[in-house]
Order: sequence, then C-alpha cells, then structure tokens
Amino acid sequence: MDATEQAAAHDQHTGARGFLFLGGMLMACHPVPAAAVTLLVTALSVTSGQDGRGCLLVAAAVLSGQLSVGWCNDAVDARRDRAGGRFDKPVVSGVVDAGTVRAAAFVALGLSVPLSLACGPLAGSVHLAGVGAAWAYNLGMKATALSWLPYAVGFAALPGFVALGLPGSPWPAWWVLTSGALLGVGAHLGNVLPDIASDLATGVRGWPQRLGPARVRLLLPVPLVAASAVLTLGRPGPADAAGLAALTVTALTAAGGTAAGGRRPRVPFITSIAVAGIDVTMLVLQGATIT
Repeated sequence: MDATEQAAAHDQHTGARGFLFLGGMLMACHPVPAAAVTLLVTALSVTSGQDGRGCLLVAAAVLSGQLSVGWCNDAVDARRDRAGGRFDKPVVSGVVDAGTVRAAAFVALGLSVPLSLACGPLAGSVHLAGVGAAWAYNLGMKATALSWLPYAVGFAALPGFVALGLPGSPWPAWWVLTSGALLGVGAHLGNVLPDIASDLATGVRGWPQRLGPARVRLLLPVPLVAASAVLTLGRPGPADAAGLAALTVTALTAAGGTAAGGRRPRVPFITSIAVAGIDVTMLVLQGATIT
C-alpha cells in the first residue's frame, strides 16, 4: 500500500470513528425524550401567544436543558450501567467515554442559563429550577423515596416557564402547574417501570422500585387520569364537550389497560403512554388560557 492509499485509509478510518462518536453522543443525550419535550413546550409557547423570537428562545432553552439532563444521566450512571451489562448505552459500549459526556452535560447546562434568562428573569429562573431538579434526580434523588419529586417539579416548571415568558410575566394558572406535576409523576412511573429489576440489582431504591412492578402497573394510570381531570375541570367556567370526551377516553383507556394487565403486563404501560399523549395534547391546545 503506497502513501496515498495509506492516507485515504487513515482518512476513512478517522471519518468512521468521528461518525460513531457523534452517534454515541446523540444516543447518550436520550434524544427521543429530549426532542419530545422540546417540541411540546415549543408548541405550547406557540399556542399561548409567544411571538416568533420568544418561541425560538423557549425551544433553545428547553433543548439545551434537556441535553444537559440526558448527558448528565448517562455520565452519572456509567458505572451502574456497566455493572448491569447495558451495552446499549454508548458509554458502556465504549463509543464515547464518561468524561466527554460529563463535559458535554456541563456545556449544555451553561448554555441553558443565558438562554433561559433571555426569556425573562422570573421565567428563566423557573426553567432553571426545573433543570436543577432533573440534575438532582440524576445525582442521587432517584435512589430515594422522593424520586417522584424532581419529575413533578421539572414537568410543572415547563408550562410555568412558558406562561411567565409572556408579556407582563403573568403567573400560570394553578391547574396548569398541577396537571404538569401530575404528568411528571406519571412519566416517572412509566420511565422506571421497565428497569425496576435491574435497578434493584444495582442498589437503586427509588419510590417505584420500593413499590415493585405489580403495584407500579396499577398506579401508573392514576396521576395521568388525574391530570386529565384537572385539565378538563380545573379551568374557570363549565367544562366543554371536547374536554369531557377526552376525560372519558383517558379514564376508559386506563381502566382497560389495568384490567388487561394481569394477563399482559405491558398493556398498562402502553395504555398509559396513550393517556399521557392525550393529556399533553389537551395542555397544548389550551395554551391560550394557561395564565
């Protein structure tokens, strides 16, 4: 192999390694939840009446915060994931190293501060409190009986961030914050449910792990249906037909999933995702009334 061929092979190898590295960093940030949260909060900012600049700032602030949380999670859990044989994790498989992921988490966190505060001092502080709650979960609260609390705070902070970023910084309505917190608790139960056995094996004893998978399957729909009820009945004035229909659908879906859970353990989890999707859609569509 002459020098030209060697150089071409080296460039090809370097390019492949770079592609793997970028792919590993993307996977380490938990791209699906990061993208979903960013898109949904941006959609809420649109329906609430934010102007174009405000919506872009909200999107950038939320995305940077979510990236920091995802990278922080994989960096902190690297040793536990390795012990549990989680080779689907980029750090465990060796595609990226924990130090690089940790550094990326701090860079994203640093970017989220000015981006959040650009939406207004109070709005930015609320969003950063939510991001801080997520970091607290990653750094230790996930293994305590209060593991649900960071999720409740973090999810409630998101609509609060949008509302307080509107002209005049209006305070978000109580039902907006309450439904956000309930969605957070449901998200926590749903996120942990598939990993309870491996979490217990590696010493993580948060609230869902202490309850056990059978109880979590039964409990999972409760906060999500409660969020539906708050979104439908908590607003001033009589509930509209669309809201009552959505509440009925979520209640029946959750009940059906719970009833089928004895024979098919994954059904409650799947139906809870459907209920959460309806709840989030209701919240986004009610964006104009969140204050």
